[in-house]
Amino acid sequence: MSNVELLPVLDSSVVVPCCPPLTERPLDAEEAERAAKMFKALGDPVRLRLFSAVASHEGGEACVCDISDVGVSQPTVSHHLKKLKEAGLLSSERRGTWVYYRVEPSVVAAMGKLLAGATTA
Repeated sequence: MSNVELLPVLDSSVVVPCCPPLTERPLDAEEAERAAKMFKALGDPVRLRLFSAVASHEGGEACVCDISDVGVSQPTVSHHLKKLKEAGLLSSERRGTWVYYRVEPSVVAAMGKLLAGATTA
C-alpha cells in the first residue's frame, strides 16, 4: 500500500501582483509595505549582484557555491541570500550539502508590472 499524495502543479506563468501599477492608483499602506520590502532587498549592491548571479545562471538556478564570489565573507553571503528569500525574490532547495537558489519569476514579473507605465511622460 502506498501513501503517495499527488500535489497540484502551479502555473509559473501566472503573475501574482504585489500591487497595482503605479500609474493605476495610489498604493495603499499594505501594498506599499510589500513592494518596499522587495525593492529594499534589491537596494543593497551585494544583494543585487547575488540576485543577478542567480537570475543569469544557466538553467535559472545556481548553487551557493557558484555565486558566493561577490567580495564578502560566506556568512555575509548567506545573510544576503536570506534577505532576498524573505522578500520573496528567491526560493531555495537543499541538495546534499549545497543549497540551490532560483528567482521567483512571478514576483519579478509583478515588480515589473508595478513599474509598468511609470516611464511614460
